[in-house]
Amino acid sequence: MEIREQLFEQCVNYVEQRIAAAQLEIDYAQASANAEEKSSAGDKYETGRAMAHLERDKAAQQLQEAIKLKASLAKVNQSVRREIVELGSVITTTQGNFYLAISAGKLQVNDFSVFALSPASPLGQKLMHMKVGDEFIFNTKPFKILKIQ
Repeated sequence: MEIREQLFEQCVNYVEQRIAAAQLEIDYAQASANAEEKSSAGDKYETGRAMAHLERDKAAQQLQEAIKLKASLAKVNQSVRREIVELGSVITTTQGNFYLAISAGKLQVNDFSVFALSPASPLGQKLMHMKVGDEFIFNTKPFKILKIQ
């Protein structure tokens, strides 16, 4: 399997884990809200339910963000050979290796370390549409594009 395909699979797994974790948190928060019992201290009951609803809403927002990441991954075309940096590119620079897809942190394929980043990130925006040999400065560091896959 090609490096790009392996990185793509790792990103898909990352998103699926985030979706599952958010859904689990929503279910847990809902169960907590439902389990709160009415007591003589009515304020305690209402506060407990309100806190559980806030946790559920927070988890629902995380779920929506993960679903957006999944939609971004759906736009990645794995079969295209690239001459310029675009969505789905693996870029080797003098400052490291990058996979332009979603922000998923450091990924590893065998002994090849890659930092997955979004094209909307500052560095992702800088890399977009560059070619092998192009140079630029980012955060006072000089970058040179050595290879695009």
